[in-house]
Amino acid sequence: MAFVRAGSLRFHVQRLPATAGAAAPDRPVVVFLHGLVVDNLSSFYCPLAVPVARSGHEAVLYDLRGHGRTERPGSGYDSRTAVRDLFALLGALDLGQRPVHLVGNSYGGTLALHAALARPDLVTGLTLLEPPLSGAWVENMVDTLSAAALSLEDSTVPTELLTLRLRKAANLTAIADALLNRTTLIDDIAASHTFTPADYARLSCPVLVVCGEHSELLPGGEELAMHAPHGVLRILPDLGHDVLKESSGVLRETVLAHLDATADPAAGAVTAAAQPRVGALVR
Repeated sequence: MAFVRAGSLRFHVQRLPATAGAAAPDRPVVVFLHGLVVDNLSSFYCPLAVPVARSGHEAVLYDLRGHGRTERPGSGYDSRTAVRDLFALLGALDLGQRPVHLVGNSYGGTLALHAALARPDLVTGLTLLEPPLSGAWVENMVDTLSAAALSLEDSTVPTELLTLRLRKAANLTAIADALLNRTTLIDDIAASHTFTPADYARLSCPVLVVCGEHSELLPGGEELAMHAPHGVLRILPDLGHDVLKESSGVLRETVLAHLDATADPAAGAVTAAAQPRVGALVR
């Protein structure tokens, strides 16, 4: 565990070196971006980050602004600021000039996509797990977060959870309350940019999108894979929006194969050409 100051904030960071003997100096650093509100870097640690480090890539995990153990300012929860946070943090870690492969889960996938569009010179690959890409998602999420904010305002739930010795649940509930009721997060999400096919067409790096077969976000993943020049969609059967939690074995193999392919551009080109780009069911 480490705390790193980048810009005006102190970020909670986990940095996993590539396993000795498997490391290659020219491989991109793999950076993980988690989802909103009750999520944090720990969701990636065992399912993906440790296997990625063992495969020969350095892995960097961090709590986004206001989440987990990172500092929680009152504002700055828009995607542009999140991308600035990401690259400021990489600079603080002396990784500002290294190529990076971004792995984003849920809202973290949206941030990864923004980062790739902003810095195509540094982002050499994307793995997007259940990325929310449509305007409809923004509207639904704002409604959901607003309802949650009202239910948490002046709530005694964190205290009651502590009384029951449920410290982790109490902490997550307190963080959610602070984010939703004492920051601009909901307003910033409401003002989110909606991606277009033209945005996807500008992606110069290989992109793997992973969605559950029953996920409401699948149409957005299909559209991205259709328009991104090097986009591939993998659909995991019998799952919804919970691919990171519920499909760790298949997901791990899928992500590691994508990393191996994109670490070698020639292999990546062969792999992309040999696989169907949209609608593949991984069983």
